Amino acid sequence: MHALASRIRRLEPSCGPVRLVGVDGHAGSGKSTFAEKLATALGGAPVLRLDDIASHEELFGWTGRLLSQVIEPLGRGETAHYAPYDWRARRFGPPRPLPPAPVIVVEGVGAGRRALRPYLALLLWMDLPEEESWARGRARDGEEQREFWDGWTGAEREHFAGDPSRPYADLLVRQCEEGYEVLFGPAVTSEPDRPLTYGDGPSAMC
Repeated sequence: MHALASRIRRLEPSCGPVRLVGVDGHAGSGKSTFAEKLATALGGAPVLRLDDIASHEELFGWTGRLLSQVIEPLGRGETAHYAPYDWRARRFGPPRPLPPAPVIVVEGVGAGRRALRPYLALLLWMDLPEEESWARGRARDGEEQREFWDGWTGAEREHFAGDPSRPYADLLVRQCEEGYEVLFGPAVTSEPDRPLTYGDGPSAMC
């Protein structure tokens, strides 16, 4: 993880002074956990969760709000302010500040959508098949969220059918029994799944 963090720090800023790093993948694929670990390795980098931007009414129709509330201010080197959505109360809360930082991790389904890719310094894809991811997500959220998941899976499948992220991923992330394996993604090689190496070190961070 520290090798990946070092690689990210060396990237050129992609949105004003900020290096935006997208962590995309199917719901339940482990994006949140990985993003937190990566943010820690980056010295406490902020994590913007797209669950805070989306809503029941706009599972994927939040691009304009993200651009106006977050991307455009950061691109000017200003503090962004976004209103996080409360999924239980079904309403947006008070604005939350997001100051520019050397690296900001953007985590959530759709983090690699075409409207955001121009602003990303790096796109990572959690490489777990949709059915396995969704099974994990359903088990995590329990019976209380069963109805939501019934609607979500169709919406997610429709989103990725029209606006896929994985083909544009710079890196693929696969969870191991201990740690993660990081591979070159389709965007940087004609041979996806090729191990990513750091100098003379191992090819996987497991």
